Amino acid sequence: MFNGKNILITGGTGSFGKKYTKTLLERYKPNKIIIYSRDELKQFEMQQDFNQPCMRYFIGDVRDRERLTQVMNGVDFVIHAAALKQVPAAEYNPMECIKTNINGAENVISAALINNVDKVIALSTDKAANPINLYGATKLVSDKLFIAANNISGANKTTFSVVRYGNVVGSRGSVVPFFEKLINEGAAEIPVTHIEMTRFWITLQDGVDFVLKNFSRMFGGEIFVPKIPSMRIIDLAKAMAPKLDIKIVGIRPGEKLHEIMCPSDDSYHTYEYDDHFVIAPSIKFSSRSNDFTVNALNEHGHQVVHGFEYNSQNNPTFLSKKELLDFNTLAEL
Repeated sequence: MFNGKNILITGGTGSFGKKYTKTLLERYKPNKIIIYSRDELKQFEMQQDFNQPCMRYFIGDVRDRERLTQVMNGVDFVIHAAALKQVPAAEYNPMECIKTNINGAENVISAALINNVDKVIALSTDKAANPINLYGATKLVSDKLFIAANNISGANKTTFSVVRYGNVVGSRGSVVPFFEKLINEGAAEIPVTHIEMTRFWITLQDGVDFVLKNFSRMFGGEIFVPKIPSMRIIDLAKAMAPKLDIKIVGIRPGEKLHEIMCPSDDSYHTYEYDDHFVIAPSIKFSSRSNDFTVNALNEHGHQVVHGFEYNSQNNPTFLSKKELLDFNTLAEL
């Protein structure tokens, strides 16, 4: 699907962008992979690892619509990964989060439509489901913008979908590198926010593979949610540092005890497939049906029961301490 194509990744120097680039180069022969981000140092560092002839690096911010429109010229597929993601930072700097996550989403949509891009997938987060923090709220708005964009494309061929998943093992800013840093520095205890806190858990490669597959599955307007395991933060701490004490430090500003990926209020629009869920749009599309029981790969799903909710507490799959360590090892590969 990606052979001979031009692919643009916003926020491409982040953990996801680098792994996505590596996977594309290993499995396909793209014409161009365009890395679009605002940090020149990170781009320089990424170029040391990825300097193939198809690679292109453009400095720019998703807040800049004119620049986005310029670099999206001739692009076939867009992965929108750029975002301000730190929950406490968003609480203290709300307008900066809004400018990047909401205005930036609008700019990506506009640039894609102007350039007649084929398909766009925006990365979302479990925090966008029933959000209680500003980061989650901005990503919910972003999700709604990308879904509604399918109704404004008109005769344009561009289609937009969203991928939503949970915490990525080992990504920048995640809990595993934080715990590792404390352990390596000889800390006497590991801080845990709450003894009952749970999170969804996915490796970076699994997240990349899920996005790649959904470019083939998508009709446009769906939110794709993978079936992934949950873990208890306290189990993770004990698995990584079995000899250290655990200190309960309290929930941070804007933090949830458990995360949700498919809210019960959306159960009327949620379809279950073998390895994922699809949340169909609540709005009607003028150009096609809202029936998502069969996807573009001819995979079949069924509507979940009313009131169904997929959250990190009621998830039937939880990782043991050993499995958590195995997941951490996978994340380093």
